[in-house]
Amino acid sequence: MLVEQKSAHLLTVNANLAYKSCVQDELHAMLASRPPYCAQQTGAGSWGITLRAIQPDAGKPGEHPWLAAFVKQLRQEDLSPATLRGYRSDLELFLRWHASPPLETLSPVDVMNYRRHLSGEGGLQPASINRKLEALRRFCRWAHNEGKLQANPASEVKLARTVRDLRPASLDEPEVNALLRAAGQSKHGLSKRNYALVQLLLQTGLRVSESAALRISDTVVRERAGSVKIRQGQGHQQREVPLNTSVRRGLSAYLETRKPLRPGDPLITSETGAAISVRSIQSVVSALARRAQITRIPVTAHSMRHTFAVKYLEKNPGKLVALAALLGHESLDTTAIYLRPSQEEMAAGVEHSRLNAAE
Repeated sequence: MLVEQKSAHLLTVNANLAYKSCVQDELHAMLASRPPYCAQQTGAGSWGITLRAIQPDAGKPGEHPWLAAFVKQLRQEDLSPATLRGYRSDLELFLRWHASPPLETLSPVDVMNYRRHLSGEGGLQPASINRKLEALRRFCRWAHNEGKLQANPASEVKLARTVRDLRPASLDEPEVNALLRAAGQSKHGLSKRNYALVQLLLQTGLRVSESAALRISDTVVRERAGSVKIRQGQGHQQREVPLNTSVRRGLSAYLETRKPLRPGDPLITSETGAAISVRSIQSVVSALARRAQITRIPVTAHSMRHTFAVKYLEKNPGKLVALAALLGHESLDTTAIYLRPSQEEMAAGVEHSRLNAAE
């Protein structure tokens, strides 16, 4: 009986050894045939070898290699993350439409058909169409310069005609005062910070991203003068924006609560003391607008930039070049939107027409 048990035990051991040997041989063969995608591990509980899958880095799933290379080039030009996302999104839309033919065969007819698609089936507004066409034009110009396309098929594409818009909506004086009161009444020790932030946006016209990026070293606040230096402006342009009395007072009161200060510290901080983010600024402005009960227009950091521009031209008629420099505009055409009439001005003009109430 004892001999039979030992014999059975030996058979089981031999079977396990044979199975183990067979499995290891198979695994070794897999390792030999697929070295880039496997990793060998040893351990007490692993029978000497296990496999761990390593997936190759294929980038964004389904992304065209030309698009990846183009975005890489844009990134080297130090464009903002939002601009990069916009180019990628617009070109992904085009690549989905132009799915079947290879890009090497892209022709002016294809580009014209895509323009018709955007204005027809796409149902987009002219401004959105032009943004997507501009992304495609830049992409094709890059592909041509890189030798991927023999000619630039988008060089002659016409942009969609845009209807001349009215002047961007801005806050009036009572709304500005209500917003500043709401900021000054903020709780949890944030009143001075929020007041300084609102003053900074209203009195300088900075983009929200520019405000979030400011450091102490970029700021000069004195009793009779002050300025902020924008180092990462749109188009990589640096500029210096003066600070008037109202924003200097607001910043001074806020910075007094944060001493000592180091040059590399953020000018405006979050509740944790880190640099405030763009999203946080937008959230603060929206919350203050609700508290101030401003409902006439949507209040955002960008509408406060519009407010600065409109008020500047009201006090300084005709100084469009100076305003463009303050706002960091590369073209006066961009700044000229503030010369357009507002909806209220057009309504008042019609109301005061000599034909009104004529019998």
